[in-house]
Amino acid sequence: MKILGIGNAIVDVICKIDNNFLIKNGLVKSTMKLVDEKEFEKLLGNLKIEKTISGGSVANSIVGLSQLGNEVGFIGKVNDDDLGKKYSEGLEKEKVQFHYNIKSEKIPTGTCLILVTPDSERTMCTFLGTAGKISEIDIDEKIVKKSEMTFLEGYLWDKGNPQKAFNKVISYSKQSAMSLSDLFCVERHKDYFLDLVKNKLDVTFANEQEIMALIEAKSFEDVVAFAKNIQKLIVITRGENGAIAIQNNQIIKCEAKKNLNIKDLTGAGDLFAAGFLHGYINKLTLKESLEKGTELSSRVIQQVGARL
Repeated sequence: MKILGIGNAIVDVICKIDNNFLIKNGLVKSTMKLVDEKEFEKLLGNLKIEKTISGGSVANSIVGLSQLGNEVGFIGKVNDDDLGKKYSEGLEKEKVQFHYNIKSEKIPTGTCLILVTPDSERTMCTFLGTAGKISEIDIDEKIVKKSEMTFLEGYLWDKGNPQKAFNKVISYSKQSAMSLSDLFCVERHKDYFLDLVKNKLDVTFANEQEIMALIEAKSFEDVVAFAKNIQKLIVITRGENGAIAIQNNQIIKCEAKKNLNIKDLTGAGDLFAAGFLHGYINKLTLKESLEKGTELSSRVIQQVGARL
């Protein structure tokens, strides 16, 4: 395999809402909130489902890489329930090797409610279910060793078993990359994430808000100085300001695409990572990799959902 993704195996449930729905339910626009099964069902009870997809952040990236012709795989924990079986089938349809032995669990397969407001912003309510219970037992080191690179997501990291799973993956990886995923994750696990970025990962993906929060930067210049200092590859998306890759003393920029008919920002970061990693693993330049990432993210936001 070119790349093996390890992430939350989540079934995405996409619904269109108005801003009042967020206010009424105490949700902060453009963020991800973890909810329990009861709260999830209460929210979903008042909504019309537009689409369901075998999702999760890294899974979206891995499907994007598969669509670009790369041999890829994915490890994510699901239950032996209807959604878990649908999840596995959904990945296999996309030619992604699903390296997880599905078995009966006490907790259902994870689900993410993606709420899309008229301005195309997405607000997520995630019931992690069994996805968040991944442990080192679920990771087969032989599979990790067979891949040129592993790609992890910040959403998955948590103290205890998920942390042990992360450490096992990184220890057996030829190269490892991770997405910081969300401001919520960064604030919750700041010290651990900082250690991963500085000492363990080869490539880190973040948006400007996430990386600035991670290092408590006062300006973007602080981010550039930090990236140069640790001498790792840091790839940052900056919305209308495009994207930037910083490696050693190299600073490569790529402009954002203009005049897009934006419908839904779901998956923009996931597909950006897919495009960039496609370039990176196939030995394209950093500039070409940024351009591929920008191309894919620009395409996905002009449709509903995180798949091209």
